[in-house]
Amino acid sequence: MAKFDNSFTDELRQRLSLVDVISRRIPLVKKGQNYWGCCPFHNEKTPSFSVSEDKGFYHCFGCGEHGDIISFTMKSENVDFKTAISELADMAGVKMPEIKQKTPEQKQAEENYVKITESATQIYQDLLYTDAGKTALDYIKKRGFSDEMIKKYRIGYAPKNNIISSKFSNVKQDKLIATGLVRIGNYGLYDFFRDKLMFPIFNAHGQIVAFSGRSLDGSEPKYINTTDTELFHKRQTIFGFNFARDAIHKQNRSIVVEGQIDAIQMQNHGFPETVAPLGTALTEDHIALLCKSNRNIIFCFDGDNAGQKAAIRACTLVLPFLRDNSDVRFAFVSGGKDPDEILKSSGESAMKKIIDNSVSLIDFLWDSINKNYLTNTPNGRAQADKFLKECISKISDKIFQNEIEQEYNNRKFNQWHKWKKQKYVSEIELPDIDSMTENVIKSIVQTYPEIAEKYLDFLSSLNISFDEKSPKSDLDFENAEKFIVSVKLQRHIQKLNQEKQKILSDALNNQNSGAENLKEIDEKIKQAQEKLELLLDMNNK
Repeated sequence: MAKFDNSFTDELRQRLSLVDVISRRIPLVKKGQNYWGCCPFHNEKTPSFSVSEDKGFYHCFGCGEHGDIISFTMKSENVDFKTAISELADMAGVKMPEIKQKTPEQKQAEENYVKITESATQIYQDLLYTDAGKTALDYIKKRGFSDEMIKKYRIGYAPKNNIISSKFSNVKQDKLIATGLVRIGNYGLYDFFRDKLMFPIFNAHGQIVAFSGRSLDGSEPKYINTTDTELFHKRQTIFGFNFARDAIHKQNRSIVVEGQIDAIQMQNHGFPETVAPLGTALTEDHIALLCKSNRNIIFCFDGDNAGQKAAIRACTLVLPFLRDNSDVRFAFVSGGKDPDEILKSSGESAMKKIIDNSVSLIDFLWDSINKNYLTNTPNGRAQADKFLKECISKISDKIFQNEIEQEYNNRKFNQWHKWKKQKYVSEIELPDIDSMTENVIKSIVQTYPEIAEKYLDFLSSLNISFDEKSPKSDLDFENAEKFIVSVKLQRHIQKLNQEKQKILSDALNNQNSGAENLKEIDEKIKQAQEKLELLLDMNNK
């Protein structure tokens, strides 16, 4: 059987959620760390089909079927390997490569790559505790890093000279350059990282595939990372994920912070489920990797403008990955501080309070829109509404998408038009409508917000609270509008009759004959009754 390059099949497994793929075929329910359902490969009434998102495989305890995302697609759809790969590539939105096997040379090149990065890490570690690395060691210890933390994360120091170029002089240039540790200049090879505090970057399997170096002399940029290589892609790599993976499952969430020092400090001070992107903006690939482990994510950013923009970007990126069992939240560190500073100055309890006070994605998006658009003007509301609809359209789960849309429609009606603040003033006090009619009106307003917009003034006169959710209306749009109009006409007739009674009462007391007014009111009552009868007659046809 022909095979694809392992890097492509690995990319499919990384981009696609096994649970999402399988749940298209059978319903799954989460129990503990795994998902369960009735096996699609044999008849059963009691679910014995287990899906492990973390481990990337399924297993049926009834019939023994076992495999990954590719084998499931092949078996469930009765297709060959190439067809399964093609379907999964379409789902992942990636282009199909040519079918090929890894050559022995390619496999050997990958092994050499990891050997070099591992050896370089050890060199950097040893140098950190020498006189040359004193400045770097003093810096990292001032940031609150213990010797145990330095050892765990294998932090080191890259000296000012070309130590890697010289230490690996017996390695072929192309193999050394392929790791991103060195570059070639006019006078031969030179080290990419020099006079830097070094943070090794691990892949999900715990192999060192790249490095992040921090400047020690205040020069910019503060951090430089290994450029993309065959084994390292910055947009697809999350710092600290290899350490956080188990904790993400245990805590049933991940926390995303902005920098690697923040991530390390969080992991070692009560929040082991914390990760960070690598010196670049968050990407869809980062979100996909996190959602494969757990769809509950807390984004924790600085409270400044940059942090708010980063949060909005994260919000729009995560929308396509939302499901009805997702819990995505946003927390902000205020006062110009970051998580590292909060932990050092105020301790874990202060950081916990920030995390516990995080707001849901729905609330965050709503608040952001109201901050960034002038929703007290028609133009501002139109712009905000366009942006909101664009965001909602990214949610792939259509049922969940509809619920989110309904939630925001209710908020727009209640808050943007401030209709609850409007006071209906009339000399004639009309009786309250009955509870059954009130419930139908609530249902119509929440099902058809466009009707609510059209009859806003009338609905606001009823003094009904629309904050509580009601069941969706069974009426179609046309009959729902007719119902509102019929109630409006009935209220209008009630008002006219009360005005008529007042004129008659005043006439009896010789205050005013009111004959002309009575004639005018009678005509209005007649017209309103004719409209109401016509409307009711149309409903009965």
